[in-house]
Amino acid sequence: MPSDPAQARAPGHGRAARILPLLLVSAAAALPARAQAPAASGATTATAEPASAASAAGARRNWFDDPFVQATHGLPGCPVPEPPLLTEAEMQHETHWRAERGTSCYRSGRCRLPNAYLYDKEIVPRVAKAIAAAGTYEDTSVWIEGQRRWVWLKGCVSTKQQALDLEQMVRLIDDVEAVIPQLIVGTTMKSGTPTYRLAEPASR
Repeated sequence: MPSDPAQARAPGHGRAARILPLLLVSAAAALPARAQAPAASGATTATAEPASAASAAGARRNWFDDPFVQATHGLPGCPVPEPPLLTEAEMQHETHWRAERGTSCYRSGRCRLPNAYLYDKEIVPRVAKAIAAAGTYEDTSVWIEGQRRWVWLKGCVSTKQQALDLEQMVRLIDDVEAVIPQLIVGTTMKSGTPTYRLAEPASR
């Protein structure tokens, strides 16, 4: 018999009292670590965590693993293009339209695979192989980037004709939908009008 009359009038009260703390513990464990308040931490830890989170949020990385490779290396001093890097906020924004653009190709009957981005990791190596097999681009430095069956050609060529020939050759490769040439003749990019975004210098 319970000693407390109020407890006797509330069936299951003792059981709820035992279960509630367990539920609270489970809910706290499901939260991301950064959302949980540090227990008995000093001021240094409390202020360092937001700064670390902000730094991580601003970090740029290839979230979608878009293929980006250098196919030729014949022009030293060519401005190095930046890989397809995004911040976390940019990635979250891009996720929405990638879902739409990626599947529209399949819905319209123009793609075999259900998402156009599934082709890229096959297309880019084939483009690199075709450039190497041509045997006429040893005096170039060209990078290839692929997204949703579109191919970007970035870097440097020795002549304008090489740029035109490269574009035409890549357009004929299976599954390539579009080619965006961003090539410069020589190794000097026009001041104030960058042909492509440059990679950030490596930190020392």
